[in-house]
Amino acid sequence: SHDGEAIRKARFLATQARDPAPHYQHSHIGYNYRLSNILAGIGRGQMEVLPQRVQKRRQNHEWYVRAFAGLEGISFLHEPEGHFSNRWLTCILVESSMLNGVDRERIRLALEAENIESRPLWKPLHMQPVFADCPYYGNNLSASLFEKGLCLPSGSSLEGKDLERVAENIRAVVG
Repeated sequence: SHDGEAIRKARFLATQARDPAPHYQHSHIGYNYRLSNILAGIGRGQMEVLPQRVQKRRQNHEWYVRAFAGLEGISFLHEPEGHFSNRWLTCILVESSMLNGVDRERIRLALEAENIESRPLWKPLHMQPVFADCPYYGNNLSASLFEKGLCLPSGSSLEGKDLERVAENIRAVVG
């Protein structure tokens, strides 16, 4: 296309129509149409190392659990008995009332200041602007998780020094 606005809108809609915010927020309905045949081929190749990637992600999760053991106010979602999580993403729940008012956002901003990416848990659909006029049936558990939850760096390429850097910065904020 030669229409710059049409190109911009198509790219916006094809990348989930995500608004510029530190959390996932949507004011329009979009889609994830970004997988090319090259990426699909790479994905097939990655299936060969999937068990090692899952093992590393699980190790990262356990490292974080040990690093924050005994620190009241920081907790993790536990793996239900009889289930096996790939631990694709390690998230903490921050109870600000137990951390002298330090909340999830304060920790996120402190990590950001140190060039450490973290994100709030996903914003619930019923809180998204695009669904503002839709009925909601629930108990606000997802809203509470969004308010308290922080996704930590969890990649399978992280090394011990990377994990320690994240933990040190979080400990510095929560005291």
